[in-house]
Amino acid sequence: MAFASLRLLATLLLLTLLPLLLLLGLGTMLSMGRPVLFRQRRAGREGRDFTLLKLRSMREATGPDGQPLPDEARVTAFGRFLRRSRLDELPGLWNVAAGDMTFVGPRPLLPETIAGLGPRGAARGRVRPGLTGWSQVNGNTLLSLDEKIALDLWYVENASPLLDLRIVALTLWVMVGGERRSREVALAD
Repeated sequence: MAFASLRLLATLLLLTLLPLLLLLGLGTMLSMGRPVLFRQRRAGREGRDFTLLKLRSMREATGPDGQPLPDEARVTAFGRFLRRSRLDELPGLWNVAAGDMTFVGPRPLLPETIAGLGPRGAARGRVRPGLTGWSQVNGNTLLSLDEKIALDLWYVENASPLLDLRIVALTLWVMVGGERRSREVALAD
């Protein structure tokens, strides 16, 4: 599917899912306060920066030293629900509609993370980042950064419409069944 068609599809999905987004935004506001959206600079295709949008899943809380508390201490019950169901990613449809992302591709990382990866970061940036990707359906938070990068680079080299459809189907499975390390992790190394 042409990228312009994917952008139009993302726009239509945003409009269709607006009632759900408003409901999830209200839940976020009631459980964590404002802001409802999490915004962060990320590296896109060819390393170009853009602002990633997600529903917020963590409270802003710091320790006595002024440093943010660990994620586990800041994630609320509603935030855990958003993360597990992947519904926190729905505002990313805006990033797809804007042309910064696509539906399937490596998840966008921080610019400094990409820079620190050197040639692997540059290779990963040959494709547009996605709402979901090969490393997300093969373990995601259960994987090390090196394992994620290996899976992302495998995807960059093997991307196809059929693989993208497989990743979308596996994403739905992960949304329902939760994350699991797959055997693909060992194959990508």
